Amino acid sequence: MVRLPRIAGIGAVAVALGVLASAPTAGAAVVAEPPPSTLPAPSPGPPLSLTDPRIFAHFDFSRGQTPENIALEPDGSAILTFAVAHQVVRVDKHGDSQPVATLPAVANPRTPVIGVAAATGIVRAHDGTLYVGYATGTEANGIWRITPDGRVEQFTGSDLPTDAFVNGLAIDERHGVLYAADAYLGKVWRVSLDDGSATTWATGAALERAGFVGANGIKVRNDSVWVSNLDQGTLLRIPVERDGSAGAIETRATGLGGIDDFAFAGHGETVLAALNATSEVALVRHDGSHTVLLTAADGLSNPTSVAVRHEKVYVPSAAFTTQTDPNLLLARLKDHRPKP
Repeated sequence: MVRLPRIAGIGAVAVALGVLASAPTAGAAVVAEPPPSTLPAPSPGPPLSLTDPRIFAHFDFSRGQTPENIALEPDGSAILTFAVAHQVVRVDKHGDSQPVATLPAVANPRTPVIGVAAATGIVRAHDGTLYVGYATGTEANGIWRITPDGRVEQFTGSDLPTDAFVNGLAIDERHGVLYAADAYLGKVWRVSLDDGSATTWATGAALERAGFVGANGIKVRNDSVWVSNLDQGTLLRIPVERDGSAGAIETRATGLGGIDDFAFAGHGETVLAALNATSEVALVRHDGSHTVLLTAADGLSNPTSVAVRHEKVYVPSAAFTTQTDPNLLLARLKDHRPKP
């Protein structure tokens, strides 16, 4: 493990976080390219495209406004976590930002790998309650809850250890649980929405880190939990068995270097993934192939996550390593698939 020095200043803290997102895959095997005669046929053009990309809101890097994750409200407003400032903000339909909450400052954070406190994943329950990951390496570590009336309280207890690095969050209200991707311990936690109790749900080499961080983004789709692994550049699917336990981990896509969080586009298994290191958004098909749809030329600056609402696609960029223009990008989703 590379241990980062204890550093001060917004830029230095952002770089500490950015090292994780932009680090090359550690320990990956080098695979020889097969001869041309055995190469698979080229994939068809993308079934979806992103058009009319524009920067909808700009943020202030010097104030730690580095958007890490996103949840959407029914009216299309975006709720963002600012990792460095450990804040939650709302960006309304006009692009104006209002503070929602600030997580408590931690005097001596001991967050694994990065050494600094960071607000991470966020999800919204149907009643407006927000659940936010807070990686600190201290007693404040874990998942915090922000109630609709603005109350901020720690949700998880001591059964989520201080060295757990909660990264992405996913919510399944039908079964009363949260799923949390642990980027340091290389597992998925299952957290009760009733009392905040946390238990290990899924483990395995596919979730583990390879020098920096492993399990990163996470989503629930039908009866499965999908997870990205930043170090390994993979997208994984974990079936939820009838008793709620985790099934065997399936690797659904590889070669997604620097993958952060992601979102499903439509009702199938087509994914839009934020590739943090290269400042790209990629469309990942059902067969695991992928196509880059957005780049830095469109305004991306270390994108961290993706959210989709009907034909609108939201992409926050944290600018962890570019240190230029953290922002929220909007694009339009266009479906090229034949109509039934």
